Amino acid sequence: MSTTYTVSVTRDGEWWMVAVPELDALTQARRLGDVDTAARELVALETGTALDEVSIDVHVELTAGDGDLTARVADLRARRERIEVEEAKVRDDTATFARELAAARVPFRDIATLLGVTFHRVSRLVNT
Repeated sequence: MSTTYTVSVTRDGEWWMVAVPELDALTQARRLGDVDTAARELVALETGTALDEVSIDVHVELTAGDGDLTARVADLRARRERIEVEEAKVRDDTATFARELAAARVPFRDIATLLGVTFHRVSRLVNT
């Protein structure tokens, strides 16, 4: 059974400070993209666990002046995810409708005009 370690990440000057409170351990990373590797390596070193068995839960804490930016990041990510879900639904509905129109013998060029896509896109939608 593996333990998941909580990793707290904060900005300090030019570096991201990577803390693992359960181990009272600290490391740093130059880029946010390097935090995962740095944290997993730190946990592996401190616990003697194989690197591929280390599980972490990263929490980035951002502040600017007196404001907490972490909530804004979470909000933007959640909104982006909702948009991606909606875009996928629109793509599926568009393909379904294009096939229905084609089955009703509506010309591809007219389907393209109705749906606001190219003739070639209609061809791909209908023929897949």
